[in-house]
Amino acid sequence: MNCGVHHHQPSSISSLTSVSEMEEESETGLLQCMRKLSTPAFLLKTYMLVEDASTNDVVSWNDDGTTFVVLQPAEFARDLLPTLFNHCNFSSFLRQLSTYGFRKVATSRWEFCNERFRKGEKELLCQIRRKKSRVRKRQHTSNIDEDERFLVSAFSSDYAILMDENKRLKKENGVLHSELTNMKRKCRDLLDLVTKYSCAMQEGVDQKPLSFRLRLEEVQGER
Repeated sequence: MNCGVHHHQPSSISSLTSVSEMEEESETGLLQCMRKLSTPAFLLKTYMLVEDASTNDVVSWNDDGTTFVVLQPAEFARDLLPTLFNHCNFSSFLRQLSTYGFRKVATSRWEFCNERFRKGEKELLCQIRRKKSRVRKRQHTSNIDEDERFLVSAFSSDYAILMDENKRLKKENGVLHSELTNMKRKCRDLLDLVTKYSCAMQEGVDQKPLSFRLRLEEVQGER
């Protein structure tokens, strides 16, 4: 009897262990599946910005929809980024792109590519993952070089954006200064005319009101 009991106990324990391992494997598989199906918020927001046809003059897909192009970096950073992101920093946006494996494919403009970021294929976004740290030194060095290139591009873009903004502000300031100078001149002419008329009235000089009115209307018309 005792021998029979000793033979059955290991079998029961083994069965319980197998069930427990299967449950753990099932939970692990489910978590991995959920991770694969979830899409990072950064990718969804970026896709929304590119997909919006109303802003195609600022950011849009290329002709075949395999890359996207930021046509006006200053306007993109100032007007579009704050609508979905908590910042208006173009260089920060570029660093995020690099983190998700996007490549800058043109030197003359801000055009970016990822094989799973394509027009009309939003379902592929869940397959884009953040870069993982490389174990091998050569791969690690390659990643650093790529990140450095992205950072250089980011800082260069910030400088270019600031220069463009500075030029725009200078131009607007010049226009305002010109308008202000013109208004001052017209006010001065009007004041001189009123002063002359007042002096003439005090001295008893006969000044025709009609002539004054015509001159006054002429000055006001210039304004």
